[in-house]
Formats: sequence, C-alpha cells, structure tokens
Amino acid sequence: MSESQEKIAETIGIRVARRHIFLCSDQTTPKCCEKERGLAAWEYLKRRLKELGLSDQGGILRTKANCLRICEGGPIAVVYPEGTWYGACDPPVLERIIQEHLVQGRIVTDFAIAAHPLDALDFGAGPV
Repeated sequence: MSESQEKIAETIGIRVARRHIFLCSDQTTPKCCEKERGLAAWEYLKRRLKELGLSDQGGILRTKANCLRICEGGPIAVVYPEGTWYGACDPPVLERIIQEHLVQGRIVTDFAIAAHPLDALDFGAGPV
C-alpha cells in the first residue's frame, strides 16, 4: 500500500470502523428502484452520517454500490459485519437503520430481507 493510500484509509476511518453500509444507488440499469430514488437515498445517507458524526472517524463506513443483485423492492442496503440486507431503503427507513442498527446494533427486522454475519465465516486470515 502506498503512503497516500494509507493516509486516505486513515482519513475515512477504516481502522475505527464498527460497521459498513453499502447502498445500491446510481445503477447503470436501474432495476430495484428508479435511479432518482436511489440517488436521493444515497444523498440522505451521506448527509445524516455526517450530521451525526458517524462518518470519517465516527465508526461507520459507507459505500455506494452500483448493484447489490436483489433487483426489486429497493433501494437495497446491506450492513456488515452483521450481513443484514434491507429493502425499501428510502430516507425514513435509512433513518431507522442509522439509529437502530448502525448506532444501537439492533437489526431493523421490519425491513430486513436476510442476514448472514461475516463473523460466522472463517477465512483463516488476520488483519493486514
């Protein structure tokens, strides 16, 4: 890893991350929801994480995904390490996911599609 990559990793809070949310947004070919809905959800997620001090060094990583392959009932999100997949992730649902799952560690069962925690998998490798 280059020095500049290490600096970026530090800036975005990789070492302090407790959870990582991926949100299907800005799809090449929108299938799970209209492109505008996905982009509105992404903008909401970014803004709220920043307002709440959860982004950067706040312990929550976020990634905009082109497609999470559940191509209906979107926007779709997945939160790791719990591996909880969510549907209908418009701003009101995202707010619940932020408050209940990302902050309190409680899965929002009303909107959960499936779950498969990563800690249940053993890849046999430690941290880099």
